Amino acid sequence: MVKLRLKRFGRKQRAVYRIVAIDVRSRREGRDLRKVGFYDPIKNQTYLNVPIILSFLEKGAQPTGTVQDILKKANVFMELSPNRQTKFN
Repeated sequence: MVKLRLKRFGRKQRAVYRIVAIDVRSRREGRDLRKVGFYDPIKNQTYLNVPIILSFLEKGAQPTGTVQDILKKANVFMELSPNRQTKFN
């Protein structure tokens, strides 16, 4: 199963995160399938590759709680088909 998960980068006390599609059995810093976004909690910046994220979600990828919150703020779930939207609300 594939998850959309945060992968930590940056230095001590200055973390930035990549949003990646990764296999469930991999560890946090493990090899990802695809990089789909970027999140900087300090500057509150987010970059999302929405078409790639939507394709992973439609194929059955599950976002983690934090990634789901980031995607909700960016209204990514509004672009999903209506029957898939209810799953993430």
